[in-house]
Amino acid sequence: MEILDPTLQTYLDNHCEPEPEALQVINRETYLKVLRPHMLSGHYQGRVLSFLSKMVQPEAILEVGTFTGYATICLAEGLTEDGVIHTIEVNRELEPMLNSHFNLTNVSKKIKQHFGDATAIIPALDVKKWDLVFIDADKKNNYTYFQLVLNKVRSGGLIIIDNVLWKGKVYGEDNDADTALIRELNDRISVDSRVEKMILPVRDGLLVIRKK
Repeated sequence: MEILDPTLQTYLDNHCEPEPEALQVINRETYLKVLRPHMLSGHYQGRVLSFLSKMVQPEAILEVGTFTGYATICLAEGLTEDGVIHTIEVNRELEPMLNSHFNLTNVSKKIKQHFGDATAIIPALDVKKWDLVFIDADKKNNYTYFQLVLNKVRSGGLIIIDNVLWKGKVYGEDNDADTALIRELNDRISVDSRVEKMILPVRDGLLVIRKK
């Protein structure tokens, strides 16, 4: 789901940190075994998430939408020694694959998995403050997730929301329901005085939000 010119994307891939071996395996397995494999973050976006996480040096990360665990691992690379990432996935059938994928890495012990409805799980998590939140789940609830987490994100912490360019539809003439929802999300956060924000044209668009 890339909106950049493929030649440019290849150039970017070739001029960032290499994709770790475990993530190469996860990438291949996802495309072989899972429906809608394009939902995977992939090499370049994964390195962006890892880079941002390492800059923040988080003790507590929340991820909404685990899928096959690629982004989870990238985000976990920046955790402090005692840090933890809580990741929420609605599809419990992915659990065996996720366990296998996480066990390929040296961050598996820092990952706590939760399965079910994120709107119910997020308020129940016993975490005082989030340093970093990554939202990449059902798009209709993006703003709900943002509202649920904002008060618990520390000052200077990040919220990152994926797919906010929506294959370029948000700045075009399309007005289908999904595009309208993403456009509304971007518009509402752009005028929210509680945060600083910018959209990075990485893959399908990353909205990077810093809490003041």
